Amino acid sequence: MRKFGLIGYPLGHSFSKSYFADKFMAESITDCFYDNYETQDLGSLIDHIRNNSEFIGMNVTIPYKSEIIKYIDEVEDEAAEIGAVNVLKISSDKRARCIKGYNTDIYGFRESLLPHLHNKDVRNALILGTGGSSKAVAFVLKKLGIKTQYVSSSGKPESISYSDINKEMIQNNLLIINTTPVGMFPAIQGKPEINYNHLTSSHILFDLIYNPEMTCFLREGKERGCTIIGGLRMLQLQAEKSWEIWNNKML
Repeated sequence: MRKFGLIGYPLGHSFSKSYFADKFMAESITDCFYDNYETQDLGSLIDHIRNNSEFIGMNVTIPYKSEIIKYIDEVEDEAAEIGAVNVLKISSDKRARCIKGYNTDIYGFRESLLPHLHNKDVRNALILGTGGSSKAVAFVLKKLGIKTQYVSSSGKPESISYSDINKEMIQNNLLIINTTPVGMFPAIQGKPEINYNHLTSSHILFDLIYNPEMTCFLREGKERGCTIIGGLRMLQLQAEKSWEIWNNKML
């Protein structure tokens, strides 16, 4: 049996297990099993995975996308550049097991966003949050020539605070991406603290949260005529890219 799974804490919000269970059934894949691995002891879990030859690949989510790097053997170039990993591939030879990290959030975010940029003059973006997912978002936007500004409630040096976001800033940043867990199941009434009354039909709101599909953040945008993008399509795209990595013997 080939084992796969999701590493994070907490994981009550996750669709990954059901997504892969449905995939395995639909495609008559009988030799694979996907499970959640909710942990607060990341090092011990990685040791367990490394010492069990049935483990082939893992996804990584909040809050471990950056921390996981110190526990693995190798990181592919894009993931190393942004300092965030959300996919592990575990391979074996006669001597040892090797864990390599990848980032499929880059692919998932880019392919989810691009169809909505047509006929939009997006030059600046606000990235709400500074965690692992925000790094993939910033990487993609930089490649697309869109200037970014991090927003954080923790006062990190490279970010501004939510109280700094005024009307002019919202008007000048036509793309706003929520990379935080604010509004995620079960606390679905939450939303980032920005003044939604300054939004216009020219804005794009992208929420990386996929549970619920329609977050309060997106609902505020929809009511004001914004283009809204939920995180479910990104989840599906990055999951399929993960599967491709796990089954590509050349990687």
